[in-house]
This record gives sequence, structure tokens and C-alpha cells, in this order.
Amino acid sequence: MARKHDRDSTRNEYELSPVKFSRLTRRGILLGLSLSQLITLAVAVLSVVGALYAGGGILLTYSAPIWLACAVLTWVPAGGRKLIEWVPVTFRWAWRVTGGHLIYRRRVVKPRPAGTLALPGDAAALREYMDPETEAAMIHDPHQHTLTAVIGLSHPAFVLLDPGEQERRVTAWGRVLATTCRSGRIARLQVLERTLPDSGTGLAEWWDAHGDADGSWAATTYQELIERAGPAGERHATTLSLALDMKTAARQIRTAGGGLRGAAAVLRQEMTTLVAALRTADLTASAWLTPGEVAVILRSAYDPAIAATLERHGDLGRDLATAGPVAVTEAWDQLRSDSAHHAVLWISEWPRSLVYPGFLAPVLLSTGIHRSFSLICTPIRSDQAARDIRKKKTEHISDAAQRQKIGQIEDAGQTAEYHDVLQQEADLTAGHGILRYTGLINISAPSTDELEAAVSAVEQAAIQASCETRRLVGQQAAAFTVAALPLARTV
Repeated sequence: MARKHDRDSTRNEYELSPVKFSRLTRRGILLGLSLSQLITLAVAVLSVVGALYAGGGILLTYSAPIWLACAVLTWVPAGGRKLIEWVPVTFRWAWRVTGGHLIYRRRVVKPRPAGTLALPGDAAALREYMDPETEAAMIHDPHQHTLTAVIGLSHPAFVLLDPGEQERRVTAWGRVLATTCRSGRIARLQVLERTLPDSGTGLAEWWDAHGDADGSWAATTYQELIERAGPAGERHATTLSLALDMKTAARQIRTAGGGLRGAAAVLRQEMTTLVAALRTADLTASAWLTPGEVAVILRSAYDPAIAATLERHGDLGRDLATAGPVAVTEAWDQLRSDSAHHAVLWISEWPRSLVYPGFLAPVLLSTGIHRSFSLICTPIRSDQAARDIRKKKTEHISDAAQRQKIGQIEDAGQTAEYHDVLQQEADLTAGHGILRYTGLINISAPSTDELEAAVSAVEQAAIQASCETRRLVGQQAAAFTVAALPLARTV
């Protein structure tokens, strides 16, 4: 029996454990109805009751357009949403169209104020602050009250590791996320994985490290070939963005001197803790990105055609004041920037069944597509998470009692959501952190036809990964800054 137990323990140690995501909650305030649905339903009921009391059938006929329109807005779906949920999106889009906010053109003769980023839309308010101690670029968002720093990551290919090593790395990454939850001062953590054209710098770096430049004909010829080699293939780059919540850390910021200098001191503490956690997870972290390195990422996102050139020539494009686009035109379901068309997909449903940690491989390893995958992790404080869980449990129980009272049958989806809440409560009780995940995929292509083909390919890859994606509409510009830029913003 002891030998059997040892064999089982050894086998479990080297097996990769599957994981399961919580469902996206679709519950409303009452009987699955949201606040907007309840308002339109109340208007319909009041119009019917008022017509019956005031004049009977004649007024009921006259008021039919009101309660019929309210009923249609409440119950009829379109594009995965009820029609009433499209009303604020449509009005906001109409306001932006009439206000001329869909077109951005840089004023070349009128430079931006010092310290600001040359980005369109609400991202124009972002400020640059260079930390004097680490020389890292810190991006201040005055609207969301965050201060963000970016670090580069390198790691071996996860899918090529053996199951035991994969399990160990997944557990270690869970400790990294738990560290951000315990801090209480972290607003967001963003993992940005991008595909970039290979600029040929890898060959040059290999020659500098291993080559023998002895002046011979062979060495000279080989060095010239490397210098003339153009982009070939593609490579993957990963960054991790850490955003400090300046409201939550207000007391610590005042203690450190106040202002951006005090916020930078508090953020440095979180940066040190994060780097230590990354090392324990066997993730190789580079130095925190400087303003020039962040500028190259921003410029490459809006102008992919220049990305390889910027990487090959290290002195070009390294000014945050000029890193933004020259022109941006936003459409209902896509975005046009300097040299590319972009479309952003939202991962609306993560896998509902048990999957292994490498389930996103079809999306992340798709070749021939210029795309960026952004995972926004929002840590929730344990006390706030406990309150939210209690509230959800109470709502589930009261809704179940109300459905039983009116004779409505509870479906399997509602039961599954309740079990997810119970599992979150168990995880929180066991000491784990609770995070909200948002996944966005930005696809870029030189033309509209190539963009649509790439979007279709990514959607099929997401299906293979057991994920459901939806193309964001009416907010492509805001979604692009989240999906393609390492600024740890939300949409």
C-alpha cells in the first residue's frame, strides 16, 4: 500500500492539473433583468395601466407604440445584447460622430506640452514621469488616478515544457498574482504579448557574441550579410505593466513626500516586490523600461510598418513626445492608424469546461498574423471580495425563492453561476486572491481585406481554445489603447 501511495504521489506530481474559469455573470437586479430592462418594463406597465384606467381600449390602442417599443427594447436581443443595452452605446457613438471625435490628426506645427504623451482620445491626458532612481518610465493617468511602470519578460516556450515543469510554473505564477492581491495598492496588472517582425537583430547579437571578426574575407562577407539581412519571420515579446492605485495608496504617498515623486517611491516598493516574485516563478525580467523603450512600443503599435526599422536603429523613435500616431480614423468596428487597420476582439467567454493551462496556444501561436494579446488582471481586496460574494449569494438565494414562488424553473446556467460563487468563497477562505480578468486581442493588417481574413483566423483559433470572442463596436479606439499598449488601462 505504501508503494502504491508513493507511485500515485509521484504520478500526481508530474501531471498537469486542469483548470476551470468562472462563468461571466449575466444576472440582473430582479429575475435576471438589469436596471435598464426594469426601467423600460416599468414604463410599459405604467403606460398600459394608465391607458386602461383613463379610457379603456381606445387609449390602450393609442399607447400601443409606447409599450410595444418598451417591450421590444426589454426582450429582443441583437448582437448578444438586449436592445436597451445598445441605447447608451449608440448615443455615445452619435455624440462622438457629431463632435468630430472619430478623427485624429497630429498638429505638427504645434508641439504637445512638455511631459505629455502624443496619443489620441482620452489617452492624451497621460503624463510621463521618469523615476530618477531606476530611470524607468512611469505613466501617470490623471483620470484613473494610476501610475504605471512596464517591465519586459522572457521565458521558455510553455508548450514545450514537460507537464511537471508546466504545473510548477503555473503554481509559481499563481503566487505572483496572489502577491498583487495582498498588496492592496495595485490597481491593475497587465500582461501584453505581441508578435513583431524579426528585425534581424538576433543574428547581429549572435555574431557579436560568438563571431570572430578577424578581418578575413569570410568574416567580412558574413558580417555584411548579417547587416543587410531584412526582417524575416516573426518573434514574440512580452511585457508586464504594474499600475499603482494612487487613491488607495494616498496615505503612503503623502508619507513619501506627496505628488508624483511620492507616488513613484511607493510604486518602487511594489516594483521590487513584483521582481522578486517573478524570479521565484522562473521568469526572467529585464530592467524596467525606459521612456525610449516605451516610446518604441507605442510607435510600433500605431505604425507596425516601422517596427523593424526602429528596432534595428536604436536611436530612432525614442521620444515619448512624438511616439503617438500621425493620423487615426475610427470606424464602428475597426480603427485605421498610420500604416495599418486594426480590430479589437473581446474574450467574452473563457472556457466553461476543464482545460489545461496552455489552452490559449492556438491564439498565441498563430503564425502570419500581426496581433497583440492583452490580459488585464484587476485584484480585489479580500474584504471587498468577501462582500461581493455575500451579496451574490444573497441575490442568488432570493432570486431562486422568487422564481419558485411564481413557478419559474431554474435552469442549469443559474445553478452553475451559484456554484462558481461558492467556489470563489472557498478559494478566498483558503487564502487565495480574487482577480477579475479581461482578455482583449488586437489584430492589425495593411488593408481592410487582410484585416478581415486575419480576424476570421483569430476567431477560429479562439474556438479551438474553447473561448468565445466578440468584436467590440463603437469603442475601437479606447479598446485599442488597452489591447495594444502597455499602459494598464481599462475600457
